[in-house]
Amino acid sequence: MNKVVARFADGRIVKGMTTDFSVDSDTFHVAAPLPDPGWMRTEIPVRELKALFFVRDFDGDPEHVERPSLDSVPPTGEHRVQVTFADGEILLGNTSCYQDAYPGFFLVPLDAGSNNERCYVVDAATREVYFV
Repeated sequence: MNKVVARFADGRIVKGMTTDFSVDSDTFHVAAPLPDPGWMRTEIPVRELKALFFVRDFDGDPEHVERPSLDSVPPTGEHRVQVTFADGEILLGNTSCYQDAYPGFFLVPLDAGSNNERCYVVDAATREVYFV
């Protein structure tokens, strides 16, 4: 199971666990624990997302300031990109699978201390994807 934070283009956020996210599927499910025993599953349409963040924990570190390292060399076969979302948020990371024809792509943050292990960026929610 993967811990994820689904951030929608309209600002909504859903946190929980997923086992069925696939770049080849239009939907996936996020299960969040209920106060009582059991889990509530929510179907998430990928086209409504800004990005899906695969996180270390749900709370993160509110005092952490992102410090991407532009000095590091991208792993072989990967490219450094700067993503500007439609809402103005900017992410810097490495990707090996960006293509205009795809509906999205995975990005690994440059900040090693980030709570985000990787994220799936939905191309329709971006303003610009720039190779750095």
